[in-house]
Amino acid sequence: MRVEISVESIAGVRVAASAGAARVELCAGLSDGGLTPSAALIEAAAGLAEVHVLVRPRPGDFHYSRDEVDLVVRDIAAARRLGAAGVVVGALAGDGTVADDCARFVDAAEGLQTTFHRAIDVSADSREALDRLADLGFTRVLTSGRRRSALDGAPLIRELATRTQVTVMACGGVRAANAAPVVAATGVEDLHAAPRRPAGTFRGGDVSYAGVGVPPGHDHFETDPDEVAALCALRVTSTPARSA
Repeated sequence: MRVEISVESIAGVRVAASAGAARVELCAGLSDGGLTPSAALIEAAAGLAEVHVLVRPRPGDFHYSRDEVDLVVRDIAAARRLGAAGVVVGALAGDGTVADDCARFVDAAEGLQTTFHRAIDVSADSREALDRLADLGFTRVLTSGRRRSALDGAPLIRELATRTQVTVMACGGVRAANAAPVVAATGVEDLHAAPRRPAGTFRGGDVSYAGVGVPPGHDHFETDPDEVAALCALRVTSTPARSA
């Protein structure tokens, strides 16, 4: 089992690396679903772990304007120059299919590993999307099987894992307590998780900069070292899904 941990700080990178995570997905703005991190953060993180940079120009849907696509291409090239081992990208056309612009993303990566993110879970058809991603040369795809949790989406995840040679990585509420059932139900060997805990101290007053969803008394989240360590320490085996 290979574990990828999604983080948004150098402290989070250190936590994932010390726990033995196979990969780090480096982001900003995890409360917004993840956004492109800064160049300085990418460069610093790349010296500490195998870093795969999320390149997402804004919150919301994955139907991007021409300007936004151009920014994604430039950010992919920047991540490569700064030492990233891979990038995590995705875009959809107006009809919900994989956008032709994704070919530009793979080209810009110039041999780096490429992960298509959870845009696949809101695509018109995940099976057709995966076939297209295989044609484009993507390394892997991140999916919860179009459901909120990997366990709920397990039947589709398992089906996708048998469909092409693209590696399917399961996500959606994955934690140490349910990792074994997720692997058993999906047959995948790659899991993605973003365990976080509230941090900081909110001192009250009329003005607050607390992050979205942060519980009262705190102002932001940080990577949870105990949960990351427990997840990465697992040695889970299952019957792999077989490619058709």
